[in-house]
Amino acid sequence: MTHPLVQRLYDDYGYPEVTLETHDAFIRQPGIAVLFFAGDPKRFRETTDVAVVLPELVKAFQGALRPAVVAEDAEKALQLHYGFTAWPALVFLRDGGYLGAMTGILNWAEYLHDIGELVTADVRPVPGFRVPVVSA
Repeated sequence: MTHPLVQRLYDDYGYPEVTLETHDAFIRQPGIAVLFFAGDPKRFRETTDVAVVLPELVKAFQGALRPAVVAEDAEKALQLHYGFTAWPALVFLRDGGYLGAMTGILNWAEYLHDIGELVTADVRPVPGFRVPVVSA
């Protein structure tokens, strides 16, 4: 069951749900896509904080951000694709190109600064998931 604060993103703000099937089409639309990886709010308590902050970030960036919530059954596969290791996460893309990811909850000034830098940055390769290799 979806937490009420995450459900509010669909019901009150009209955020679309991104699935494995709709992911590519959504991120390739013009502009800056923000994918919200909520995870399990019982395990990742900051999920509800990010769910509250995300609409305020969209407002602060005057509609330049196109947010979506990643479907629960697509989160693991897309997490491996984008390579972040902490939850919840916001992944930023421009016209399908990867800009970066932010995990956990940040303070407002950090969000404004970091997102401001991301939205003006050049796209870069998706880091993907890597298992660290340790010498014996």
